[in-house]
Amino acid sequence: MIDIKFPDVGEGITEGTLVKWLVKEGDEIKTDQAVVEIETDKAIVEIPSSRAGRILKLYGKEGDTINVGSTLATLALPGEEVKPPAAPEAKPKPPEKPPEKPPEKPPERPERPERILATPSTRRLARELGVDISKVAGSGPGGRVTDEDVRRSAEAAAKPPEAKPPEIKPPEIEAKPPEVKLAEERIPIKGVRKSIAERMVQSKYTAPHVTTVDEADVTELVRLREKDKKIAQEKGVRLTYLPFIVKAVIAALKQYPHFNASVDPEKNEMVIKYYYNIGIATDTPDGLMVTVIKNADMKSILELAREMERLSEEARSRKIKLSDLKGNTFTITNIGSIGGIYSTPIINPPDVAILATHKIRDMPVVIDGEIKVRKIMPLALSFDHRVLDGAQAARFMNTLIEHLKDPDLLLLDGV
Repeated sequence: MIDIKFPDVGEGITEGTLVKWLVKEGDEIKTDQAVVEIETDKAIVEIPSSRAGRILKLYGKEGDTINVGSTLATLALPGEEVKPPAAPEAKPKPPEKPPEKPPEKPPERPERPERILATPSTRRLARELGVDISKVAGSGPGGRVTDEDVRRSAEAAAKPPEAKPPEIKPPEIEAKPPEVKLAEERIPIKGVRKSIAERMVQSKYTAPHVTTVDEADVTELVRLREKDKKIAQEKGVRLTYLPFIVKAVIAALKQYPHFNASVDPEKNEMVIKYYYNIGIATDTPDGLMVTVIKNADMKSILELAREMERLSEEARSRKIKLSDLKGNTFTITNIGSIGGIYSTPIINPPDVAILATHKIRDMPVVIDGEIKVRKIMPLALSFDHRVLDGAQAARFMNTLIEHLKDPDLLLLDGV
């Protein structure tokens, strides 16, 4: 027998939540066959078996927290006979004793009626007045019923009963249970939400954040996207503004490479990267996940759009690979798809900067002394002030805005 354990999947993951068993006890499985789905703070991963065999035992149920290194299942290898545990021997039951007969009761004797003490004349008076003498309490010696006792009983029977006021019952009202509303609800912070919380606290209290804001006239970009959107639809691609923004960001990163970097605090070094893995903050039901487009500078607008759509769908369904969630060199969060004018995004470690794009609006702009309505996109760039300064951020934003304003520059720059 061998044990199938929860392996170290990297990225500092120490535990996960058991989502779904893919096998059951007694199943014959093949080498590398997936046994269970486990949700980490990054994604849902399938844990395979390294050997073929028969599942003897599964450990844990759906919803349980599983630590890295814990045993998930026990497997019997092919050709190995494993005897099931013997059932406990049944102990013989002691012979049942015949039920004891209850003692027979002696036959009951008929009771003799109680003797009424009264004279013949008193009995005759009772008959005349219609009084049952057996129900008259005697006041004479030894409980003897007297004539006066009979007359009092007759008089009492002749009086009409005192009228009682009618009992008024309140109308029956069907009682409905009061509607109970929760005043509070407690939701455990775990999974993706826990990972977000830890990384944001680490970023906010490690890197001194500064945010610079500006606006880009994207009138020409809107026109170009509307034209290219129809071509993309014919090829089965949903074209948004984000691929164009990625291209403009790469143009600015190439000109100002210090924004495409990370900090090594142990060696006190800034690591500048000359490859462009662009992280895209993706809104999912479980929280914000950053999917990563590797070598984004080598992809066309349509290839970027297709890659973004794939990564977004896999992130929302939690089927994304861990390799698609790491290796970012710069991150973009597109708040404009939902709304908002300005924001101050938190840097996504290990990056040194993050760009937030916002909703495109029709705004009055003065051009050559005349007021014209243009398509304006607000931008916000947060950067790590340990290694970057405001002047550098302003130059980076100027280059970015220039390429968003005139998207033809993207073709000229070869990005």
